[in-house]
Amino acid sequence: MLDYAAFPEQRQSLIRQLLASEGRVVGTALAERLQVSEHTIRRDLQELAREGVCKRVYGGAVSVVPPSGDLAARAEQGSAEKARLAAACAGLVKAGSCIFIDAGSTNLAFAHALPDDLAFTAATNTPAIAVALMAHPLCEVIMLGGRLQRQTGGSVGITAQQQAAQIYFDQLFLGGCALDADEGLTVFDYEDAAFKKAMIVRSDEVIVAMTAEKVPGVARHHVAACEEIAVLVMENSLPATTLAAFKEKNIRLVHP
Repeated sequence: MLDYAAFPEQRQSLIRQLLASEGRVVGTALAERLQVSEHTIRRDLQELAREGVCKRVYGGAVSVVPPSGDLAARAEQGSAEKARLAAACAGLVKAGSCIFIDAGSTNLAFAHALPDDLAFTAATNTPAIAVALMAHPLCEVIMLGGRLQRQTGGSVGITAQQQAAQIYFDQLFLGGCALDADEGLTVFDYEDAAFKKAMIVRSDEVIVAMTAEKVPGVARHHVAACEEIAVLVMENSLPATTLAAFKEKNIRLVHP
């Protein structure tokens, strides 16, 4: 058996692998597994955090999700999984409701998946989503304006926030870059985080559809604690411990 106490590079390599496969590590469990002190593990996690591999949290660390390009690029990634999540989201929309669809490639797939015989109102800050909604004959579409942000594909500035402040939403389909049961929903852009927080205040029910590679993980800016999310749409194939952690937050889990 490898003496991990004597080989810090191999020790940190294993921690990297665990972060990549599980998204989160616990310091005490690592110390016991590798037969080193918790102080040694804290140093390892601090070094990995400096490299941008993880973010240190109480008791351990969470994987940092890397940025994945603009909306057009993201729409082509994992399209089959996004289509499954989109179909599950479409089943949550009630006739006659007023919903907001936030920027995001999964939410773009959701806009396409909505049934044509459903009468509802949908607002969005994303032109691509607005175009997809226009294809549904019974959907009234409200487009929030302002400067478009290239990475998110939506308007997230003060103009969009002021327009949204005039509307109350039954459901908010919120986008995000990473999700962790303890750290909540996070994104890479500060303005995007501020816009999402403003939309949560305007909405009765917050729904998040999240692809598996973003869970668990963290990005730079905090958007919402898990307690603020009512429904989480995600694959049932995620590790049982990950799903259990979200259930403990009293989130309704919906699997495609």
